[in-house]
Amino acid sequence: MAITKTSKTSFLRAVYTAAAMSLCVFLLLSCGKGGIMQSPAKADDSITHTDAAMIKHADSLIFAIGTTKNYDLMLAVIDSLEEAKSLSPVGADRWRGTAYYHMGQYATSEFYFKKVTDADLQSNEDLLAYYKSTRRLSELLLLKGDFEGALRVAISAVEKMKKTGTGSDIDYAILLNNIGCCQLNLGHGEEAQESFYTARQHYTNRWSTDSTGRGFQEAVIGTVYTSQAYISTHRYDESLYWIDRAEMLLIKYGDNPNARFEYFDEYQGRIEIMRAVALQMLGRKKEAKEAYLKFQNTEYSKTAPGRINANDYLLAAERYVEAANNYQYLDKALRQWRKKLTLDNIQQFLLPKMKANMGAHRRDSAIAVGLRICDALDTAIVNSKVDATAEMATIYNTQQKEAKIAQQEADIAKTAAQAAQQQTAMERHRKIGLVIALGLIITFFSVFIFFRHRSAKRLEHAHSRLQQAYDKLGETTAVKERIESELRIARDIQMSMVPRTFPDRKGLDIHASMSAAKEVGGDLYGYQLDGDKLYFCIGDVSGKGVPASLFMAQATRLFRVLASQHLMPADIATRMNAELTEDNEQGMFVTMFIGLIDLKTCHLDFCNAGHNPPVLLGVSEAGLGEMGGSFISMEPNAPIGLWPGLKYIGESIENIEDHPLFLYTDGLTEAENPQQEQFGEERLLDIFKHTFFHSAQEVDEHIKAEVEKFRNGAVPNDDLTLLCLKVDVTKSGWSLKNRSQS
Repeated sequence: MAITKTSKTSFLRAVYTAAAMSLCVFLLLSCGKGGIMQSPAKADDSITHTDAAMIKHADSLIFAIGTTKNYDLMLAVIDSLEEAKSLSPVGADRWRGTAYYHMGQYATSEFYFKKVTDADLQSNEDLLAYYKSTRRLSELLLLKGDFEGALRVAISAVEKMKKTGTGSDIDYAILLNNIGCCQLNLGHGEEAQESFYTARQHYTNRWSTDSTGRGFQEAVIGTVYTSQAYISTHRYDESLYWIDRAEMLLIKYGDNPNARFEYFDEYQGRIEIMRAVALQMLGRKKEAKEAYLKFQNTEYSKTAPGRINANDYLLAAERYVEAANNYQYLDKALRQWRKKLTLDNIQQFLLPKMKANMGAHRRDSAIAVGLRICDALDTAIVNSKVDATAEMATIYNTQQKEAKIAQQEADIAKTAAQAAQQQTAMERHRKIGLVIALGLIITFFSVFIFFRHRSAKRLEHAHSRLQQAYDKLGETTAVKERIESELRIARDIQMSMVPRTFPDRKGLDIHASMSAAKEVGGDLYGYQLDGDKLYFCIGDVSGKGVPASLFMAQATRLFRVLASQHLMPADIATRMNAELTEDNEQGMFVTMFIGLIDLKTCHLDFCNAGHNPPVLLGVSEAGLGEMGGSFISMEPNAPIGLWPGLKYIGESIENIEDHPLFLYTDGLTEAENPQQEQFGEERLLDIFKHTFFHSAQEVDEHIKAEVEKFRNGAVPNDDLTLLCLKVDVTKSGWSLKNRSQS
C-alpha cells in the first residue's frame, strides 16, 4: 500500500501566496487589454484541494486565495475582478457562495447560490459556475431537511447536463448522490437506489481517468455519505452493501502512490464505525464488536473526532462507561471541527453525552452536562439570532448595492443627455456648498466649545464621585476581610469534624484526607472503632461551599450517632435518609459508601448509596492475589436525602484480608487538566497496577500527587477526598508488588 504521511507546511502556504500575487499582477496588466478570456474548468470548488492547473486566470486567483482561508480577501478580490469585467456576475456569485459556505454563513451562501440558479447563463464559464453552485445548494437544502427543495435544484441541474452534454463526472456523481439522499429520506427507496448506482458509475468514470488518487478519494467520500444516509434512515441491512463498496474504494485509493496516510486511516476508521453500528442494530453483536476492534486499530480512533465518532456504536451497544470517557474529548473535537454549540450541535453531542453519563451511573457528571445544556441553549439561541441578523444584513447590503449599481447606470445615461444643463447647476451648487460648508464650520466650533465646557463640568463631577469611591474602598476591604475570616473559621470547624488521627492498632492500617475546592466544601469521611468492629464512610454532598458544608456536618453527625448504635451499614443509610429528607427544601443530597469490618474475620459489610465504586487492590479478572485492582460491583442504591421512605440494600464480601480497600470521591476521577480532559477510572487502575505501596498513607499521598501533576496548574473543579484501609490478621504488612520488582 503506497501511503505516505504529509501535512500542510508554511512553505506550501508561501507558495500559494506567491502564486496568488503573481496572478494578481498578471490580471491587472491584462485588464487594460480588453479583459481576460475564461475557459471551462472541471475542477471541484473545494478550497482545500489545489487543482489550479485546470482553472484559468480569475478563477485561479480566487482559488489560490481560498487555499489560504483568507475569505475576507477572497471576497474583496471577487468584487474587484467583477468590477474589472474579468469575472462574470454568475461566476462572482458562485465564488461568493463558496466563500460564505466555508465561513459557516450558510444563509448568505444559499442566497448567492440561488442567484446563480436563477441567472441567465451566457457562457460555458457560467454553466460551470451553475453546476458547482447547484451541488452546494442542494447539499445545504439537504442538510437543513428541505428534501423537496434539494431535489428540485439537483434534478434541474442533471437535466441541464443531459440536454447540453456538459458537466464533469464529479458534478454528475455528487448531484446524483444528493438526489439519492433526498429520495431515501422521502421514503422512495427504489428510486434512491437507482440514483446511487448511477452516481457510482460516474465516480468510476472519474477515477479511471485520474492518476492522482483524487478520483478514488471523491468516490470514497460519496459512498460514505450514501452509507450514512441508509443508516440515518434505519435501513441497516442495505447500508452494509454500500459500506463494503466504500471499503473497496478505500483499498484502491491506498494502492495509489499519491495516497495520504491520514486520509486513508480516518476513512478506514469511519467505515468500521458505520459497519459496527449497522451490525449492532441488526442484532449481529459479535460481528459489530469485531468491526469496532478494527476501528480501534486505526490512528483515527485515538483522535478527539475519532473518539466522538466511536460513540455512535458505543451508545447503540449500551457501553456507556466507554462512551462517557470518550465524551471527555468533545470540546477538543468541536475545536478541531471549528463548530460552535448551535442548537443542532447541542442535540447531536450534549444530549448523548448526558445519556452516556447517566448510563455509566455518573450522576454528578450527568447533572453538570445538563446544566451546560441549559447554558449552551441560551447562548446558542442568542448566537443564532445574531448570526441570522448579520447574514440578513449582508444579503440586504448586496441587494442595495445591486440596486445602486443599476440606478447609477441609469443616471449615467441620463447625465450624458443633460450635460450642458447640469454644468450651470453644478456652478450654482458649488456656491451653495461653499456657504453651507462655512456654516457647518461655524456650527462645529460652536458645538465644540459648548461640549468642551460641559465635559469640564462632567470631569469635575466624576472626580468628586471617584473620591467618594476611594473613601468607600476602605470599608469594602474591611468587609471582605471579615468574610474571609469567617470562611476560614468555618473551614477550621468543618475540618475538625473529620478525624485527623487514625487508630494505632496492630493489623489495621487506615489513612484519609480531604481537600476542599473552595474555602469550605461538601466532602466527608469518618470512622468509628468499637472493639473489633470498624465502621467507616466516605461521602460527597451535592454542590460546594457553605451550604454543602452544613449538609456535610449533618451527615457526619448522623453517621457517628447511628454507628454507635451498632447498626448494619444498610440500616444506617436508611435511617440517615429518613432524617435528611425531612424539611429538605433545597433538594440537597449526599452520595455515601458506608462499611463495617470485623477485624478478626476480615468480613466486610457495606452499603453504597449512589457513590463511586471503591477499588479492592490485589484483585483482578484472574482472581485474588494478582497485581493491580478492580472496582467493586455494587447495588445501585439512590443517594441519601433525595426521596423519603427508601429502604437501602446492603452487601458483603466474605474476606478482604491482605487486600487494601481504596475509597474516593469524584473529585479524583473527574479532575480536569487545562485541556478539560478528566483523570478517569482507567488512569487510576493503571497507577495501582504499576506502583508499589508500603502503607495507606503512601497511597493517599501518591494519588494526590498524581492528580496535582495531571491538573498541570488547572484550578480544582471539585472537592477531593481519599480513604485507604487494609486489615492484616497475620500482621505481615503490605504485600502488593509490581511485577518488575518481584
